[in-house]
Amino acid sequence: MKDFKNYTGEPKSEPGKKPDINNTVELAKIISRAMNGKNQNQIMRTIIAEAERGKREGRLSDADIDNFYNALYPMLDSAKRQKLTEVIDKLKKI
Repeated sequence: MKDFKNYTGEPKSEPGKKPDINNTVELAKIISRAMNGKNQNQIMRTIIAEAERGKREGRLSDADIDNFYNALYPMLDSAKRQKLTEVIDKLKKI
């Protein structure tokens, strides 16, 4: 996985602009396939490492993270929603 932006092919989200859910869902599908067979710790390390790099390089904004969260949240059960919320909080603190 190189970075989140390469998967969507879209420019960064603009404040007040509705996210392109189709691209965000595609991003989730690609990430899901890339993580298949890995344990939770491997997945978390990969996501956080990529997010850190993306934020440092200016390719990943909090709005991008929010779009990702909003696309995945409705598809998850309550335990996974809680975990997603924890991950998003960590990513935004980077």
